[in-house]
Amino acid sequence: MDSSTNSLDDASADSSAEFPDRASMMEVRLQAQEDEITLLKSSLADALRRIRLHDQLLPLLKQQLIAVNPGAARVLNQVCCSDGCTSSRKLSSSSAVDGICHRATRVRRNSEKLGNPERQRKRLDKKAASSANLLTRSPSLENRAKELVTGAGSPGSRRGTYSQEMSIKMFIRGRPITMYIPTNIHNYEDLKMEPPSERLELDWVYGYRGRDCRANLYFLPTGEAVYFIACVVVLYHINNRTQRHYQKHTDCVRCLTLHPDKVRMASGQMSGVDKDGKPLQPCVHIWDSITLVTLQQIGLGTFQRGVGLVAFSFADSGAFLCVIDDSNEHMLSVWDCNKGTKHAEVKNTNEAVFAVEFNPSESANIITCGKSHVYFWTLSAGQFTKKQGIFGKYKKPKFIQCFVFSLTGDVLTGDSEGNILTWGKSAADVKTLGKGAKETFQIMKQTRAHEGSVFTLCTLQGGSLLSGGGKDRKIVRWSADLAPERECEIPEKYGAVRTIADVDGEELLVGTTRNAILRGTFSDGFVAIVQGHVDEMWGLATHPSQSIFITCGHDRQVCLWNAEEHKLDWCITLEDYGLCAGFCPNGSVVSVGLSTGRWMVLDLRTREVVSESTDGNEQLSVMRYSPDGSFLAVGSHDNFIYIYSVTESGRRYTRFGKCNGHSSFITHLDWSKDGKYIMSNSGDYEILYWDIAAGCKLLRNRFESKDREWASYTCVLGFHVMGVWLEGSDGTDINALCRSHSERVVAVADDFCKVHLFQYPCPKPKAPSHKYEGHGSHVTNVCFTHNDSHLLSMGGKDTCILQWRVMRGGGGDRRERLASASATSTSTSSPEPATS
Repeated sequence: MDSSTNSLDDASADSSAEFPDRASMMEVRLQAQEDEITLLKSSLADALRRIRLHDQLLPLLKQQLIAVNPGAARVLNQVCCSDGCTSSRKLSSSSAVDGICHRATRVRRNSEKLGNPERQRKRLDKKAASSANLLTRSPSLENRAKELVTGAGSPGSRRGTYSQEMSIKMFIRGRPITMYIPTNIHNYEDLKMEPPSERLELDWVYGYRGRDCRANLYFLPTGEAVYFIACVVVLYHINNRTQRHYQKHTDCVRCLTLHPDKVRMASGQMSGVDKDGKPLQPCVHIWDSITLVTLQQIGLGTFQRGVGLVAFSFADSGAFLCVIDDSNEHMLSVWDCNKGTKHAEVKNTNEAVFAVEFNPSESANIITCGKSHVYFWTLSAGQFTKKQGIFGKYKKPKFIQCFVFSLTGDVLTGDSEGNILTWGKSAADVKTLGKGAKETFQIMKQTRAHEGSVFTLCTLQGGSLLSGGGKDRKIVRWSADLAPERECEIPEKYGAVRTIADVDGEELLVGTTRNAILRGTFSDGFVAIVQGHVDEMWGLATHPSQSIFITCGHDRQVCLWNAEEHKLDWCITLEDYGLCAGFCPNGSVVSVGLSTGRWMVLDLRTREVVSESTDGNEQLSVMRYSPDGSFLAVGSHDNFIYIYSVTESGRRYTRFGKCNGHSSFITHLDWSKDGKYIMSNSGDYEILYWDIAAGCKLLRNRFESKDREWASYTCVLGFHVMGVWLEGSDGTDINALCRSHSERVVAVADDFCKVHLFQYPCPKPKAPSHKYEGHGSHVTNVCFTHNDSHLLSMGGKDTCILQWRVMRGGGGDRRERLASASATSTSTSSPEPATS
């Protein structure tokens, strides 16, 4: 790791809050254009599909109408008039294609200018989304053709009455999506949507945020390590291996500190946005680590962007709290912890700030450090005065990463040059500066400590010091006079040392830049007790018969986790990053789809690659085995679904066919229970059905699939899950969903950091649900364990995996609920349920 890389990493905690306004504006414009193209493409595809169906059915309809009902010619003319002239549609389709190509060229040029900046939060296009989830009752062209063929359109026909009631339409971004009502539902309007009796309770949190945060690991007298990831502060008992969770934050936690009484904690969060894109107000929570009760909420509506650093005072038993926010000026404020009132505030600096602490012997003195500065602050009568540390003859480092106070009152700083600097007060230089000269803080001693940056310093009882290095990954123990005593190096796979917490003077806890927490001593070395991903995650799959699950993401890691023992079983690194995964029903192998169109099959026991193949050159989005394991379906962003026959217990794969018919990339797919059919969704909100046994044939009459039973339900579009979509949804607000194996509930991962639990089925709009917070980024995937005892949810940028315990309620299975609901017919409609 060179010095430039170190510099970028050192500033990551502050630079993450900055986002160029110009890039944001171009990103919004680019997204709007992409959405418009998607809408145009989907509308064109729908029109062409209806034209093909019209051309195929018209000759047959004419013959049968003349034979069955001579007067039906008039009805046929009405159908033709309502659907428009075929030739004129072909002409308009041609012009639409030209328009799409022209607009696509413009978007591609804009994308090249913009450089595809990573979106911090998906923005909603309210103008296009205002018509989402509007439902209308209308038979489709296929239904009307079926009426004409069977003569069901005649007055008084029971079939004709039913045809008017057998489909509903949902609109997303103006695109009509037809949903066919299953035969066993006789009274759709009388279906009652209620929250499920099951609920979720947070059971375990996998991961730690060490990549871009500092001083976020503490050890309590209760034997618990305290750290955070996403919106959750975790209290992990390192001997009992149990977790407790503080869950009162509404967005990502950024900083943490421990009160001098070793009981109270303070944690600060980012501002974030709500589901409508409105900013949420950041704040600091002061809470009891024993009862997990919030004692005080500090600064709601005061801080900008987020809270970057917090620190308690020591000399007055922690009466005050110092806070530095993430605004451009990094405002420094001091608050009364008991009253929750602001005592003083001052602009700090426009540069990155990495650490803040009160002087242990004097609460009126505060020190901050960061990019190219060390500031010594004095608070008097509600006003701050600042003195800057003078580097003098010593080279001024680019970053001052951390500092601690020695027993003698000196200040020790660690910097990006690998040095520990000892700072002390010097008398005023009256001879040079005159009578107005004041005392200054200058470097008394420089100690070479590490190759590369010094990321953290930690004082021990007795005056000893610990330092943690970046590039060299070393932990060094120093005597009180800064003579090196012992050192050790942590394994490269865990990254650099981010922070150190003392357990008992010998045993240490070490947080690393690759989101791991290590436990150990200088003599015995260190082992990981907490591990996690280090970049955005998308792939998640649970084992068909064991409590284990697999994850993959942009960090190119594939990880196998044990949900019962709450630990990482193994982890391998791939050449490309993984985006999807699926277990073979026999449970011996798992397939992983990569970003390059390549996919591989791993043996769970040996971790070896037993098979691999490549389909296209675009990223893969779904890997799904048929219920009996005889087929594997691979969904790709090249709009195709590749079907492979599977033999030799999941170790041999032969191309069986390819499903060709989607006009956009594949997002989700499911197999029927008999393993013969597939239901798939695409990026332009299509629902298509495929007959795999007949050679991957597209089933053009989707009405025939309305009663089909599905082995899994992960498609976000479908009659049985229509109610999970909120009013105003833009089609990308739901990233994933998963039906439980009992078919009682469906879990939903949305774009607003929430996990929802709905009853299954939920085919009516505005279905009520239980909503759960904890993630600090878009939730990319959800999946139930094999026995439905737990639900797993995966965050995107927060690199967090949450394991939820399913608290079971009463009630029958979904067939009983559906039958009882559809059989109930009342004269008055049921009241609109409220979302819980």
